[in-house]
Amino acid sequence: MLKCIAIDDEPLALRQLTSYIGKTPYLELAGACNNALEAQQLLATTAVDLIFCDIDMPDLNGVDFVRTLVARPMVIFATAYSDYAVEGFRLDAVDYLLKPISFADFSRAAAKANSLYELRNSQRQSADTAPAEALPRDREYISVKADYKTSLVRIADIVYIESESEYVRLHLADGTTITTLFRLKNMEASLPAEMFLRVHRSYIVNLRCITGYARGRVYLNNSEYVPVGENYKEQFLAYVEKHFPNL
Repeated sequence: MLKCIAIDDEPLALRQLTSYIGKTPYLELAGACNNALEAQQLLATTAVDLIFCDIDMPDLNGVDFVRTLVARPMVIFATAYSDYAVEGFRLDAVDYLLKPISFADFSRAAAKANSLYELRNSQRQSADTAPAEALPRDREYISVKADYKTSLVRIADIVYIESESEYVRLHLADGTTITTLFRLKNMEASLPAEMFLRVHRSYIVNLRCITGYARGRVYLNNSEYVPVGENYKEQFLAYVEKHFPNL
């Protein structure tokens, strides 16, 4: 059971979030807050696993509020403005919901958080759990330990890699994902540099899978993209200029 709180300064939106939480069997509502300051007071006495947080709030917006948290739970942002999604990426948010929020979208985001929660618990409780082990650079595969088994993943099949705190999620060409206990910087060091490039503090992309670039986003197909961070933009644009002058 995931203990969670909902934060939104709009009463109807807050009521909707709490209603959705009540309909989700693996979520337990620990509190509903009208603003970030209320949430800070609640979190001072209550430990939670997940926060559903509006971004555009008075006094202290959701992004700045999450930045203040030392022991940060998982976060799912809710916002009426899609431009805030990049800020969510920077804070390693599990997901973000675009208002008006449908129950289907809410369920998808909540299920993602629940999967991550269960994965963390199972790996921490397992005595023989070991992180992913990257094979030498001249090999075709990396070995990844997840869900109590070790899988060989073909390096060329990795489309991009997403950081989730001390975990990474490998997004594969067949649409599946694998989440494992591993640091992104260690994964970066293990993959062939001529094939993979870190474009954000939370993302590594397979350069051969890039289909486009626009407005600070790397597109990997018609609808899927990852943001390019300011600290990585120069290196990425140099690669684009050299290999894809017309991109």
